[in-house]
Amino acid sequence: MFFHLEELHSVSEGIGECLKDDGIFIVQFLYMKRIVENLAFDQIYHEHLLYYNLRTIERLLNQHKMSMFDAYLAPIHGGSIVGFICHQGKQSPSARLEKLRLEEDRAGANELATYRQFARDIEGKKTENLAWMESQRSRGRTVYGMGAPVKGNTLLNYFGIGREYVKYLVEKNPLRKGLFSPGMHIPIVLEDELEGPPDSYYVLAWNFKKEILANNRKLLEKGVEFYFPVEPKEI
Repeated sequence: MFFHLEELHSVSEGIGECLKDDGIFIVQFLYMKRIVENLAFDQIYHEHLLYYNLRTIERLLNQHKMSMFDAYLAPIHGGSIVGFICHQGKQSPSARLEKLRLEEDRAGANELATYRQFARDIEGKKTENLAWMESQRSRGRTVYGMGAPVKGNTLLNYFGIGREYVKYLVEKNPLRKGLFSPGMHIPIVLEDELEGPPDSYYVLAWNFKKEILANNRKLLEKGVEFYFPVEPKEI
């Protein structure tokens, strides 16, 4: 939950106070470098208050006399960092952390020009997705959204994809039954309420791509298309 924090400095100060002299604090957070690489702008929403790169989180830690000495890239959410933190001077940086830092610098992950290009690339992705939606509509094909994750609303609202393109958002979570997506007001239905599959699924829960494709082999064999608006790069 480190990227949800409102009180950055008080929490970091508290961690430093609680951490034993030889203690290790482990943190996991969405990696901004991967968000840019994946064009996963839908992960930017109100619950996520911070978007860390290694250089930015280390700046925070250093202000509270802590440092990251090891880290690795985990596949969750298209690429998250799991970092290992100690009091400054207690551990030397690992080779894999140094490699990640170098890759981050080479990618320009902390440079303004990178984010200006990110914005342009998102516009290109919007054009691409709307063209796919129009092709479905012009061919009379029905489209359901797969999943109703919070990040899906960032994407639907920014792209302007509403009920004229997507009939339902299909969910497994019973708590979402009978609700509507914020902004676009697409009705949410449960998977077991469907009379049959659509012609295409627009997969908002793209971070579960492997599981979704594995669990829907029969639909794929019947010709149901699964369209992923975000395609995370392999780790």
